[in-house]
Amino acid sequence: MYTLYYAPGSAAIAPHAALEEIGAPHTMVRVDTKAGEHRRPDYLKLNPHGRVPTLVDGDFVMYESAAILMHLADKHPEARLAPAPGTPQRGRYYQWTCYLTNTVQEAFMQYYHQDYFADSAAAQAEVKAVAERRLAGMWEKLDAALASGPYLLGAEFSAPDIFLVMLARWSRGCAKPAYTYPSIARCCDLVRRRPAFERMMAAQGIAWPTA
Repeated sequence: MYTLYYAPGSAAIAPHAALEEIGAPHTMVRVDTKAGEHRRPDYLKLNPHGRVPTLVDGDFVMYESAAILMHLADKHPEARLAPAPGTPQRGRYYQWTCYLTNTVQEAFMQYYHQDYFADSAAAQAEVKAVAERRLAGMWEKLDAALASGPYLLGAEFSAPDIFLVMLARWSRGCAKPAYTYPSIARCCDLVRRRPAFERMMAAQGIAWPTA
């Protein structure tokens, strides 16, 4: 039995969808970040960084969305969320997972949390504008990589596709959201229509952007 601490629409989307893909028994514990529950002592004992998601796997506790995603994929190879270790496809799997969390997600930190990077309103506005320009360049590269897809690893669906679709949903406030790029849109449509992804969306009470 897994327990996943989450906030709706947060970086918990990817590991939650993975749990649904795997079909493993799991319990979801909602953390009300607006009410500051992620800063409470009982939660900080699990995740001293005060962020979501956090996964409890028996006596083992871990955090960081991409790390949880890879952990689940390795524990459940029957779900085929990751290629076999030592293969070229496994290398691509690492490449895209790391790119999505280290580069794209990092830019979203600047887009949504400008106050982490600057103090004045003017400086914060500039941080957000620069982040959106950076994201546009990333979407162009990802769209090109997916042109021969439909998935990041080609014909086979894998965990990084879930992570990409989570980030694409986060782009809904941008002037040109990720899911308006044709190849990214194709990937998003395939992933978000998977029964596991639909169950995750329903459980979190979130929807796919309509514009």
